[in-house]
Amino acid sequence: FRRVLFRSPAQPNLRGTRYGGLAPANPPPLPTLDTTSARSLTLLNVNTKEDTTVTYWSDGAYHRDALDKLNHFLRDSQNNLQTEMDPLLFDVLWHTMSLVGYNGPVEVLSAFRSPATNAWLASMSRGVARDSQHMNGNAMDIRFPGVPVFKIRQAARSLQMGGVGFYPRSGFVHLDTGPVRYW
Repeated sequence: FRRVLFRSPAQPNLRGTRYGGLAPANPPPLPTLDTTSARSLTLLNVNTKEDTTVTYWSDGAYHRDALDKLNHFLRDSQNNLQTEMDPLLFDVLWHTMSLVGYNGPVEVLSAFRSPATNAWLASMSRGVARDSQHMNGNAMDIRFPGVPVFKIRQAARSLQMGGVGFYPRSGFVHLDTGPVRYW
């Protein structure tokens, strides 16, 4: 495997990745993160119209009951299958919210996808990866009502905690805990 560096005048500090997208060649310094406060999320599933508020982490530990609630909430809405979501994904979302100063409900457009649902979506749209991180339970497509998507993207990228997809025409940002990359 030979890594090919990608350089362009517009994006001189990015390189191509083997997983698709671009990653920082020389990452900027990480933002200072709150690692002690309780972490709560208020989510609205745009597909099921369900909402939930959970405190999933406090006193240095994840809460199993809250994670179970999130696993169910973020299930595949096409067939009601669910998986164990990566708790780090909730941290990526929480820290992104904190960095942009947003504390309202997060609209979730997509989270866990079964292989069947992902294959169906991939057959309908060029923008759906056949090996999507959504199938691994470590990805969400989100928006923060009233917050420009470029601000969400910028905050999420600064964390360097996974993939960040930017879909300005569709008005959402993809977050995942896979390799650090941008598209």
